[in-house]
Amino acid sequence: MKTRFSVCLIAAALLALSTHAFAHHSFSAFNTETEKTITGIVNRFEWTNPHTWVWVDVQENGKTVTWGVEGMSPNYLARRGWSKNTFKPGDKVTLTIRPMRDGSAGGMFVRGILADGKPVTFTATEQ
Repeated sequence: MKTRFSVCLIAAALLALSTHAFAHHSFSAFNTETEKTITGIVNRFEWTNPHTWVWVDVQENGKTVTWGVEGMSPNYLARRGWSKNTFKPGDKVTLTIRPMRDGSAGGMFVRGILADGKPVTFTATEQ
């Protein structure tokens, strides 16, 4: 009886922890049915786990609005040719994103173009 209780307790704990793992990878904050293109100047690029972030200053109606764009993990991106220097502060970029559902200035990275015309994607090409 004691063993059965221990097994049930362990199973319940694993189930509870697994829901947090799935919640982490939710895309519900993003409108995955549409794309938006923004052009601006890289403010900073965060090469951090669990996800990278590129912050872009975009001119909108005479004001500078900083957009936060979430990318994949550094490990995933490094295997596709990215580095912590893919986006450098001061660089002009054009990014295509899946925008936030709530309309805030942010989204999920889809693809980009650097000032020199070089594409930035999730495919295995050099950046």
